[in-house]
Amino acid sequence: MREFVYEAQPMRVVLRPGASVTAIAGEAERLGLRRLLVVCGPRGAETARAVADALGDACAGLHAEARPHVPADVADRAVEVARAAGADGCVAVGGGSAIGLGKVIALRTGLPLLAVPSTYSGSEMTPVWGLTEHGAKRTGRDPSVLPRSVVYDPELTLSLPVGLSVTSGINAVAHAAEALYAPDASPLVSLMAEEGARAMTGALPSVAADPGDLDARGRALYGAWLCGATLGATTMGLHHKLCHVLGGTFGLPHAETHTVVLPHVLAHNAPAAPEAMAALGRALDTDDPALALQNLSHRLGAPRSLSELGLTEADLTVAADAVTGQAYPNPRKITVEGVRAVLRAAYEGAPPPKS
Repeated sequence: MREFVYEAQPMRVVLRPGASVTAIAGEAERLGLRRLLVVCGPRGAETARAVADALGDACAGLHAEARPHVPADVADRAVEVARAAGADGCVAVGGGSAIGLGKVIALRTGLPLLAVPSTYSGSEMTPVWGLTEHGAKRTGRDPSVLPRSVVYDPELTLSLPVGLSVTSGINAVAHAAEALYAPDASPLVSLMAEEGARAMTGALPSVAADPGDLDARGRALYGAWLCGATLGATTMGLHHKLCHVLGGTFGLPHAETHTVVLPHVLAHNAPAAPEAMAALGRALDTDDPALALQNLSHRLGAPRSLSELGLTEADLTVAADAVTGQAYPNPRKITVEGVRAVLRAAYEGAPPPKS
């Protein structure tokens, strides 16, 4: 018998085309919210404006200053804006940057959060928040940052460039992969992780072939939901810690970094996580999921190496020391040598050894 603990997250999910306009006002009304601050990044302002317009008189303003990894000064400013507007709730529209900012607003003010994702990052499904200050990204878990409602609208993702669609999707697969070998996994989480990875990797080639394929975009959001939910239910391991350091300390782009690093971490952890690798192999229909993921992302135009993303060789030792200086669970023992080897392989973009 497998022993486990599973805690369901109190959240409502709506997935349908056009839902960002047709459903968001109803979700706000259902929660009794009458003054919502809409937050987004500069590139997502047009989409967020449509959401704000759909809220009508319930919109207390639009704040378009979200940035990757939630810099502390950006978070401080957003909290000030929310308080000055007299907001009784927050709607985050966009990718991980916008939703991350919404989470910090919720954490500091207690305001309920609604999320309207436009990428496949999965952040909207987790109680995990992140903040970057003095060149370091710290994360935490708090139930107050979990969105009360998540509105998935495939139409919002139609304009998401193919390159970002691919890396955002592989980022979601990373959540599922680590959930499969997390120490606090459960049978339900494992089922969700396998199905989420299958849905996402099955949808991405169709998205790349026809970015306007609404069905494929919907299947990718379905995969993002499941993958994100598994991240929210389990504890992160080496892969996510590496990516947090690479993003928070060196400013590497979030989704692209996850895409490059994931195959190498999977190959590294594979000897200590055979059941997880078997499940991921079933999802991808392969006996070598690490290599299959790298081949898939490269075939669809994603970067292959950390050097392409701007990391320097001198950064490898700094990153390895930062990652091994933290305590976190991982199926394979964390060592400086092991982490350096993973980073070196990711830096060079070499094919991962058979997992």
